[in-house]
Amino acid sequence: MEHSEDSVAAPRTGIATYVVDAIVALVLLAIGIVVIVESRRLGAGWTSDGPGSGYFPFWIGVVVVVSALGILYQALFGKNRNTEVFVDPVQLKRVMSVLVPATVYVLAVTFLGLYVASAIYIALFMIFLGNYSPLKSTLVAVAVNVVFFLMFEVWFKVPLFKGSLDPLRFLGY
Repeated sequence: MEHSEDSVAAPRTGIATYVVDAIVALVLLAIGIVVIVESRRLGAGWTSDGPGSGYFPFWIGVVVVVSALGILYQALFGKNRNTEVFVDPVQLKRVMSVLVPATVYVLAVTFLGLYVASAIYIALFMIFLGNYSPLKSTLVAVAVNVVFFLMFEVWFKVPLFKGSLDPLRFLGY
């Protein structure tokens, strides 16, 4: 069976999975060491009335360090280390198309609060990633957040974060 040049997939390029595994292991190792050092500073030993305040965090730090060393060893020297590409440019673009807006959303919550930031986030996601019309996207985003506002603020009387700018203060909540 003949294959045309169009049907042949280009080889994936990018960082190998074992390199990413090693980087994550090093980050975990650093976190574990910080936990151990700070736990010892707090008092990781046994006191007259039981464990010191750093006792359990110290042992959690030890588990994290040992695990990180195991992951690092497997990533760099293991027989079955994964040499496949971790993520290719197309996959990375897809991930970033969700990660970047989500990060901006989290920052927007600080200023605009959950309701306004969520409405903007939902509308923009529907428009740019879902290819819905701006009118339909805006209506859905506002409707969802009105329902959440009524549910939490009015019915359950559980106030959610309004943001430092508090754009909904005119509602009296």
